[in-house]
Amino acid sequence: MFAAAIGAAELQAVYLGDRLGWYRALADFGPLTSTELADRTATVERYAREWLEQQAVAGYLDVNTDADRRYTLSAAHAAVLVDPESLLYVAPMARLFVATTTSMPRLLDAYRHGGGVTWESMGVDAREGQALLNRPMFLRQLCQEFLPIIPDLHTTLTDGAKVADLGMGEGWSSVALAIGYPKVEVHGFDVDAASVAAARRHASDYGVDDRVHFSLVDVAGQAPEQERVESGTYDAVFAFECLHDVPDPVGFLSTARSIARPGAPVIVMDERTASSFDPNAGQVEQLLYGYSLTCCLPDSLSHPGSVGTGTVMRKSTLESFALAAGFERVDVLPIEHEFLRFYRLG
Repeated sequence: MFAAAIGAAELQAVYLGDRLGWYRALADFGPLTSTELADRTATVERYAREWLEQQAVAGYLDVNTDADRRYTLSAAHAAVLVDPESLLYVAPMARLFVATTTSMPRLLDAYRHGGGVTWESMGVDAREGQALLNRPMFLRQLCQEFLPIIPDLHTTLTDGAKVADLGMGEGWSSVALAIGYPKVEVHGFDVDAASVAAARRHASDYGVDDRVHFSLVDVAGQAPEQERVESGTYDAVFAFECLHDVPDPVGFLSTARSIARPGAPVIVMDERTASSFDPNAGQVEQLLYGYSLTCCLPDSLSHPGSVGTGTVMRKSTLESFALAAGFERVDVLPIEHEFLRFYRLG
């Protein structure tokens, strides 16, 4: 419990350093005194001084012992805390945990009386935290390391294809596909309006908005007043780390199957869980259960009729959804990642 309390305090401190621009200022202009840090970020020196001392005690920053007491963010730590291109960048995890912590009163009510807490109500910290955590993997590994392992899919994408990205969030997977395969046209679909708006900005910023298009769509078909996804028109269909959140995963996968051309690859990326419940499964599964308790499961259960999958979706659970949706098999692809597993549905 003592270690957990320290960890919680450190996440809060990382959140402050991230949101106030303190890490960025130290990376760009350090070493800095507390006064210099406050001046460069338009913040209050007394708070900056306390944060700097905490960060040094916690081992996040280096500090000299001279009278001016200057603080330094090392290059190795900057990769984790500042650099959004780094595969080690995990500072946005703090945003996600702060978002779910502020939802605790609503979570308590849901745990007592049913229902849930919507992703939308968790706010910008949850949305951006999730998107930024996956961004480096999408931009630096998806098309460079992972998808080329699937020969027919890689060939299809290289030659030019029309692909669907279901539940794309802020759209970094769609942007990555367009950058990695310059001939593809990507249609991204998500149920969260703020995510769709952010995805459109990202596609424009990266100059791929002529080939990447985003729509507000409930893929499982629970909102008939929204746009519909065209049937039988896509050369490949992707669902990146979203299936466990979906209230109707069978309906979602049924749509994925129906919009794919006959024989087109349907790829699902989700969490790398143990094959069955195991109290000794390890730290990755501990983290997944943490996400599930406060984020993924409450969001899923906020929708009437939800199956309530939760973050810890095992292969057998995914297989049951896929078979019910009309697929005949689920293959685990030989893509190695500590947190994620790739499936091909056929």
